[in-house]
Amino acid sequence: MPAVQLDTSSIKAIVFDLDNTLVSSNMNFTWLREQIGCPTHIDLLSFVDDIRCPQETQQAHQMILQHEMDDAQHSSPMPGCLKLLEFINQNSLKTAIITRNCEQAAKQKVEHNHLNIERIISREHFPPKPAPDSLLALADEWALSAHQVLYVGDYLYDLQAAYNANMPSCLVTQGETAQFSQHASLVVDYLHEIIDALSGDYQ
Repeated sequence: MPAVQLDTSSIKAIVFDLDNTLVSSNMNFTWLREQIGCPTHIDLLSFVDDIRCPQETQQAHQMILQHEMDDAQHSSPMPGCLKLLEFINQNSLKTAIITRNCEQAAKQKVEHNHLNIERIISREHFPPKPAPDSLLALADEWALSAHQVLYVGDYLYDLQAAYNANMPSCLVTQGETAQFSQHASLVVDYLHEIIDALSGDYQ
């Protein structure tokens, strides 16, 4: 999967993943998978959706929700987050969050960390990443073309979603080895470095 070419002069919107991109997350997915009975090679949300027993499905969703809500209470802004959001506001760029979290937990994280982002798209609204539906819907809502939207995330699902929407992507590594860098249009260690990448186009 190649990366979509990034033209920084065209960017009118920056859209974010939430967990470990904008705010910290310590979700123990290994424990969660064990509790629900989900094998490691299967996507957790897809596994829960395929459970045939409605009661078991409800119990699994409730367990994930509780884990997400607990995680929200202990989250904090990632390095460079607030500085980048200030830059976005100052330059009148559009922004939003697209997350695989549930809406309740996502809103809780945004409020807990005082993030100035009103538009939040969660797994209840569109098929979860790497499906491109949410990104395409945002571009349509804003009357922007795909190349005018930069999607920022920390995981392969984020880069795949951007690629599937024909959008440029940015991988934030948080100073760690970049496992998926070859699939990203732009790779940064921390969020504020995106400002440097765009600084020639926004003064």
